[in-house]
Amino acid sequence: MYRRVKEFGVLNEGILVNQIDPTSDRAVFRQIADQLRQAIESGRLREGEKLPSEAELIEHYSVARMTVRQAIQELRNEGLAVAEHGRGVFVRRRPPVKRLASDRFARRHRKDGKAAFLAESEAVGARSEVDMISVSEVRPSKEISDRLGTGSDQTVVSRSRRYLRDGHPVELATSYIPVDIARGTKIMEPNPGPGGIYARIEDQGHTLERFVEDVSTRLPTREEAKLLNLTSGTPVFRLIRTAYDLQGAAVEVCDTIMSGDAFLLSYELPAH
Repeated sequence: MYRRVKEFGVLNEGILVNQIDPTSDRAVFRQIADQLRQAIESGRLREGEKLPSEAELIEHYSVARMTVRQAIQELRNEGLAVAEHGRGVFVRRRPPVKRLASDRFARRHRKDGKAAFLAESEAVGARSEVDMISVSEVRPSKEISDRLGTGSDQTVVSRSRRYLRDGHPVELATSYIPVDIARGTKIMEPNPGPGGIYARIEDQGHTLERFVEDVSTRLPTREEAKLLNLTSGTPVFRLIRTAYDLQGAAVEVCDTIMSGDAFLLSYELPAH
């Protein structure tokens, strides 16, 4: 319960510390959203905490209910807040994982029986899960076939899945592997075994030498937003990665959609 400190006109919990400026040309609901956003960014409102109720905001700012609702919607559109039916509006939990490009596909992880997502999650003390696994042979798009160096009429093995961290969906991924590498191996099974598909590719004699990644951002499709449980306005990374073996052959292309507020991409670049 938020209590009013009347002599200062603020909430004593320190959540709201300012009033709106009636002389400003910035819309009132945006001023309210600005103050709530600042409370979130400064830590006065922490992840998972409930925002002041509509009644409390109306009382504090002396505005109409519709103005307060517009302010809350602004935060929801930005992915900062999420509404829970019958409970209120809460600061959205963000489980960022730092993905180090120089480390996450290190061979030592595969030798330890860990696929990249498991290694990343363990590094931040999170629980990882994989669901919605589907394996089939498909004709890939021109973009994928060009990266793999296969003909447009050739089929490849497709492995699609969804990754969850601490029960929250954060990533969708589809790998495309040439059939002469994947067919007849555990790559064709839902669980490819310790170390994931890269370990199985190396089992077939294709020692991995390098990865090339292209990263872009965009808003999610309706289906992506549904599968990743994204609030309106939350962007996604599209990361498309090509794995090459020691002979320079492309042995896998992975097309990944990642929740924009769940990952921090970190790259170490040599200066020589």
